[in-house]
Amino acid sequence: MMGLVLGNTLLSTVPGISGAGPTPEMTLYTPILDAELVTTGSITSMPLKPNTPTGCPTPAAITRAMSELTGIQPVFINAGLRHTPTVPCIDMYGDAGGDPRTGDAVPHAEDLFRKGEWTGAMLGRYSDLLVLGECVPGGTTTALCVLRALGYDACVSSSFMDNPSGIKEEVCSEVLRRIDIGSVHEPLDAIRICGDPMQAVAAGIASAYPGEVILAGGTQMLAVAAVLRQMGKRVPALATTVYVRDDESASFERTLEEVGATACYVDPGFGEMEHQGLARYCTGEVKEGTGAGGALMLAYLMGHSPEEISGKVLDFVRGYT
Repeated sequence: MMGLVLGNTLLSTVPGISGAGPTPEMTLYTPILDAELVTTGSITSMPLKPNTPTGCPTPAAITRAMSELTGIQPVFINAGLRHTPTVPCIDMYGDAGGDPRTGDAVPHAEDLFRKGEWTGAMLGRYSDLLVLGECVPGGTTTALCVLRALGYDACVSSSFMDNPSGIKEEVCSEVLRRIDIGSVHEPLDAIRICGDPMQAVAAGIASAYPGEVILAGGTQMLAVAAVLRQMGKRVPALATTVYVRDDESASFERTLEEVGATACYVDPGFGEMEHQGLARYCTGEVKEGTGAGGALMLAYLMGHSPEEISGKVLDFVRGYT
């Protein structure tokens, strides 16, 4: 089974912090549009193509291609969105994450974690392997805040080719100045103070799912793993793309080791395809998202060859570009 946890943080509306949308305000719609693409094969509620402004296919297109190849339709979990989703979701009845520079970002983090636990236990009745991904624009910045609040000297990745590290560091420093680090007595306190709703729900699902869990994502899921580690829970392995691992502006492998987690890295070979948009992944654009790395890995685990996997991605994106 594959699950995708959808959420918003108002930090995605800070100009220049997220590339997951044509404008900062439009990033609040991105999880909904990605869910439409993964579910139906197209964006249905807006006249948009599933590409970045530079023509790079969204990672949701990769996840959709793998859904078609494997026959596995991801289950969506609404952790907290600003706008109503347009596809069926398991609803946690959460709110979009607030701006942690001005107040607690996820006031009901404990409640969302508990609902995540219920959901994880329920999903375990239907499967014995759960690949759990996310879609939260601006989520690398909340991941940075949570990791720093937990004591990790982490640097996070970005969907931009040029990581806006300065903006993220400025936001994180402002958040840490606002809060008293001594008030982070429990890991969920870090999410409550400066995280996003996805983190609380995903941690709850992973902690209660009785089978094998793989966290599909980069630095955002690394923050979830860090929370689980400090809660004394099982820390799942991560699956992400080589583009996250190779991001020199981030500290993924070092922080992964500090958290005590393991990861597998998928190389979809986009640089070897004759597609200029997919080739942009190799130059540092987008890198990961909407569980793309985990979806690629799942297809491989199900017996599909690398050539079959890359060919399916290419066929799908050529269908709309």
